[in-house]
Amino acid sequence: MNKVLIFICNVFLLISCTNKNKPDVSHIKVNIEMRSFEKDFFAIDTTDIANSVHSLLQQYPRFMPVYIENILGLKIDSLSVPKSSQGIALRWFIRDYLPIKDSADKILQDFGDEKNDITRGLQFVKYYFPAYHLPKYITTFIGPADASFQTSFGTQGDIITTEDLGIGLQLHLGKDFFLYQSAEGQELYPDYISQNFDPAHIPVNCMKNIVDDLYPENTTAKALIEQMVEQGKRLYLLTKFLPDADEHLLLNYNEKQLSDSYHNEAVIWDFFLNNELLNSSEQNIIKNYIGESPKTPEFGNDSPGNLGSFTGLQIVKKYMEKYPDTALQQLLKIDPRKIYTESKYKPRA
Repeated sequence: MNKVLIFICNVFLLISCTNKNKPDVSHIKVNIEMRSFEKDFFAIDTTDIANSVHSLLQQYPRFMPVYIENILGLKIDSLSVPKSSQGIALRWFIRDYLPIKDSADKILQDFGDEKNDITRGLQFVKYYFPAYHLPKYITTFIGPADASFQTSFGTQGDIITTEDLGIGLQLHLGKDFFLYQSAEGQELYPDYISQNFDPAHIPVNCMKNIVDDLYPENTTAKALIEQMVEQGKRLYLLTKFLPDADEHLLLNYNEKQLSDSYHNEAVIWDFFLNNELLNSSEQNIIKNYIGESPKTPEFGNDSPGNLGSFTGLQIVKKYMEKYPDTALQQLLKIDPRKIYTESKYKPRA
């Protein structure tokens, strides 16, 4: 591959991502209830796991099985057996993670801003997709350190169920939290991932889960340019659901990475063109430009990863500028190559 200019290290003015044409959604009613599952869970009587689990199951009939089986990796039926090995494992988890729960209580003691941002995001979801069935609850929980999930956007500890936006507080305690900086934490979540483990990403991750629910990922056998545009569609939805959010949060970049990416937008695009990468379907090549990574090696150590998704977002933005009457529901159905071709994307140096 041809060598390209490395990312410039000077600080540039950040690109403003405020959507000046955002619709008024104040009239849209969103009824969503806040539930602190972790408070009830860590308060159970660990000397009587079977009855405690039964009682909690009555209180959280749908979320409790998801939490026990998908997050803790235990069998809920086994917990009903007194003194079972699964009950002992549950008791140990509560004992070992109580300090994490106590830290979450302090760091996220006032969840008002996050709830407001999520609620406002859901108003935009309902505005653009009126038939979409909104979750009934924002349900916070504490999971194990390794309880993370791969979305089309990357690694996060938050989930979506049939009725919950589930928020794994253990992965929102700030990038310098001891859990992430420990040897085990670094092995699970290197700095380029744990830099996003903060409260600011709570509403972002919730909307990412909704985007994936609305538009499930399907990139099998697609060329790089098609995958770039597909990721661009998802990121564009995020900008519409969270029009007041800083764009670097949506991309899982820091502010400088986003600034440098915009400053080098033309260089990035020329790199894809000059190296004839756009039509490649080689997954070993595509993974270098789509998805989480600490950097893009061809652009130097200060560059972010996932530059294909960044570029895909710019292509979709350009298309929507040319065809502003395109509804979001229509956008999702348009072939990605058509979007690329008709956008006539060509950033200036």
